[in-house]
Amino acid sequence: MIIGIPKEIKNNEFRVGMTPSGVNSFIRNGHEVYVQQGAGLGSGFSDILYSDLGAKICDSIEDVYSVSEMIIKVKEPLKKEYSLIKKNQIIYTFFHFASSKELTEAMIKSQSICLAYETVQNSDYTLPLLTPMSEVAGRMATQQGAKFLERPQGGYGILLGGVPGVKPANVIVLGGGVVGTQAAKMAAGLGANVTIFDISLDRLRFLDDIMPKNVNTQFSNTYNISEAIKNAQLIIGAVLIPGAKAPNLITKKMLKDLNKGTVLVDVAVDQGGCFETTHPTTHKDPTYIIDNVLHYSVANMPGAVPVTSTEALTNATISRGLAIANKGWKKACEEDLSLKLGLNIVNGKIVYKAVADAFNFDYTDIKTVFSNYV
Repeated sequence: MIIGIPKEIKNNEFRVGMTPSGVNSFIRNGHEVYVQQGAGLGSGFSDILYSDLGAKICDSIEDVYSVSEMIIKVKEPLKKEYSLIKKNQIIYTFFHFASSKELTEAMIKSQSICLAYETVQNSDYTLPLLTPMSEVAGRMATQQGAKFLERPQGGYGILLGGVPGVKPANVIVLGGGVVGTQAAKMAAGLGANVTIFDISLDRLRFLDDIMPKNVNTQFSNTYNISEAIKNAQLIIGAVLIPGAKAPNLITKKMLKDLNKGTVLVDVAVDQGGCFETTHPTTHKDPTYIIDNVLHYSVANMPGAVPVTSTEALTNATISRGLAIANKGWKKACEEDLSLKLGLNIVNGKIVYKAVADAFNFDYTDIKTVFSNYV
C-alpha cells in the first residue's frame, strides 16, 4: 500500500502523523511511504531521517494526497485539504466529527474511508489510540491552568500549591477518565486541593483508592457541581463520550457564581466542550474572558509538546496502521473489532451512530456497508 504523511497545517500544530521509526516499520512490511517536505521538523525529525529509512520526500501536500492510498495524520483535515481527499482513500487520524458539521459533510462528499483514532475502542471500553494524547492533554491542562492563574495572565493570582502558612488553590476536575486522572495527579503533585467529579461510583472508588490525600471525589450532578465551583480557582473539563458531543456541565449562567479570575480549561473542546461558553482557541491566542472568567480551550493542546506527543501517538497507532496496510481496511476491521469501531464514515455513509446523531444525519449500519464489498 502507498502511505502518505502530510505536514499538519492546523495553527501551531507541530506533531507529525508518524515518526521515522514508524515509517521504517511500514517500509519493512513492503509498503511505500511518501512524506511531505518538512512534515517532521516540528517534532525534531529531519527529511533526511525519513529518506535514509526509505521514505520518499514530496514537495507539497497536494503531491502526498495525490499519490497515497492511505493518509496518516494527527489532526482532522482542514478546509484546504477537503478537495485533496479522493474516493476510497483511507484517512487515519483524529476527526472529532461531532464538533464540526462542515468537516462531516466534507468527508461524506469525499467518499473516503474515515478511520477515527478517538473511537477505536477495546472490549473494556478503553480508547487505545486516544489514551496517549489524553494523558498529555490532562497533564498539560493543569500546567496551563497554573500558568494562567497568574495575575498578569488575567487569572486569580494564586499559586496552585500555596506555600507554608498560605492555603493552596482549589481545583475541580470534571470527569475521572484518563484526562481527568492525569490532570488531578498533576494538580495534587503541585499541592492543590483537588476534587474529581464523575458519574461512575466504581470509577470514584478506584480514584479514591489510588489518589493522594489532597484529592477528594464527588458524584457528578448539577447541584454538586454548582456548589463546588463557587470556591474553585481552576476548573478542568475532562468529560468524554466517545464520538459524541460533550455535555455542557457549566452553563453561562453559572459563571456569575465564580470568582473573578477563575480559570476554565476545557480539554473536551475537540468534542464541542463541556462548558457552554467554550469555543476553540489556538496556541497563538489561547484564552478569552467571559464574565470575568478566563477560558483556555486550545483544540490541539498536545501539539505544543510534539517531541513527546508524536512518539506517544506513533507507539499507539502503528500496529493498527500496519494491519490496515497489510490486510486492507475491510479485512483489518473485520478481524479487529476495536478498529472496526474507528470507522466513522465509509464511502459517503455515516457508520458511527454518535456522529449521525450529532447532526440528525442518516446512519448506516457498518454491516450494510461491508455487504457491498467483496
